[in-house]
Amino acid sequence: MKLHILGCHSATPRSVAFPSSQILEIGNELLLIDAGEGMQIQLRKYKHKFNKIKHIFISHLHGDHFYGLVGYLSTLRLIGREKEVHIYAPVGLKKIIELQFKITQTDINYPLYFHELSSAGSEMILDTAKFTVETIPLEHRIYTNGFLVREKPALRKLNIEAVRQYPEIETWAYHNLKKGKNFITENGRVIPNAELTLPPPPPKSYAYCSDTAFKPDIVPLIKNVDLLYHEATFLEADKNLAAKTKHSTAKQAAEIAKNAGVRQLVLGHFSSRYPDETLFEKEASEVFKPVTIAKEGAVIEI
Repeated sequence: MKLHILGCHSATPRSVAFPSSQILEIGNELLLIDAGEGMQIQLRKYKHKFNKIKHIFISHLHGDHFYGLVGYLSTLRLIGREKEVHIYAPVGLKKIIELQFKITQTDINYPLYFHELSSAGSEMILDTAKFTVETIPLEHRIYTNGFLVREKPALRKLNIEAVRQYPEIETWAYHNLKKGKNFITENGRVIPNAELTLPPPPPKSYAYCSDTAFKPDIVPLIKNVDLLYHEATFLEADKNLAAKTKHSTAKQAAEIAKNAGVRQLVLGHFSSRYPDETLFEKEASEVFKPVTIAKEGAVIEI
């Protein structure tokens, strides 16, 4: 699991600062999380294949989180997309996209499915063979969700040296061994699976929380995740402004990370009022470590 930062700044795009958008890589799948303006340019710049993205998650309907989406969907038509695309977003986005397509007379040639979100509580919105995605209800000026992505446990790995000690174990039995089953010889002897296989790497988890006011009640939902991306629009000196606009400070993000026991914190969604982004890292580090400052083009191994 790898996180690729496409954009991590708030509101107005700048020449060197793009609004929120990122790619979460899970095996050979790419999940697009938020689609701020300029997202397509960033996909090209960092060499992500447009056609590999099947699932798109939009946290809320403020422009700096979805204005890049309609252009991307239009581009998929131009490059001959045939595979289906799924969009998980608040109620209203479907109407926005369909109106844009109608007025511009854009006919897409691939299946496009909208999964409209409106629940005030956390819900499972995607369940695949390899991972799940749940919503994290956030507190912002409009209806907003974060997203929790969890890998499912992988199959166990064969201990080939151990397996070769038993000539009876042929290749047809390998799949059952990987699934954790014991091997039973012809004379009825049970060879424990633990002798023949190795445990898989522990499943990874990622939580995305942007935009939101300080919301301690999300802590149980993101408990012990491997990586938390949490917005830090403001520094603590502007705590009152954060509360007024329903955003968070770097210190508040760190408190969420500490209370949730996450392994690593990444801060993003920085206001352009601060010329020195290292101040966010410094403030958060006084509460929680390790903390990383998001940067366009960064790749974070989970």
